[in-house]
Amino acid sequence: METRVAVLAVIVRDPASVAALNALLHQYEDCVLGRMGIPCRERGIRLISVALDAPADRISALSGKIGRLPGVTAKTVYAPEDKV
Repeated sequence: METRVAVLAVIVRDPASVAALNALLHQYEDCVLGRMGIPCRERGIRLISVALDAPADRISALSGKIGRLPGVTAKTVYAPEDKV
């Protein structure tokens, strides 16, 4: 199956959702190339970027599940497809 490379940007405003977010990322660990989290304490949010390499439907499913968590926003940016 063809895979895509993407970056998932996540903003967490509700600390109670962090455990569920981590559980989802663990569930999709086979797709995750790497992740970086930055606490933004002065604003009370956490910024997380997740690099992914997976079929587009799996990336979309993960993004959707994360975006439905309370107090969490998720957006995905896909790398351009190679036209070889």
